[in-house]
Amino acid sequence: MGRQQTLSRDANEESPAFSTHMADAGTDTYDRDFALGVLSSEQDALYEIEEALDRIRNGTYGSCELTRKPIPAERLEAIPWTRFTAAAEKELERDGQRRRTRLGTRETVAKVNASTEEPDEE
Repeated sequence: MGRQQTLSRDANEESPAFSTHMADAGTDTYDRDFALGVLSSEQDALYEIEEALDRIRNGTYGSCELTRKPIPAERLEAIPWTRFTAAAEKELERDGQRRRTRLGTRETVAKVNASTEEPDEE
């Protein structure tokens, strides 16, 4: 969450007044768009993880939200925040009802640590 605050702050900073060259302005815009994209992905990841924790609390973790069948342990090991069995998710994606969540691997989500990041001092 600390990383999200940093990315949000960086993305919302005003463009410096000295950046009047078109190439500089383009770089500034690219950097801002990139930071917003990373922020969006991390917000999606946190949302999915929080929803999985809620399912654990209310006793529905490990059950497919579409079919109510148990989600195989191997799938839960690979994607601990999953809501659907692989077959149900494929069906939803085929029908266009579900956007595939594009999160990093479980290990990359777990290793995010805001204290290890240092802000740029330019």
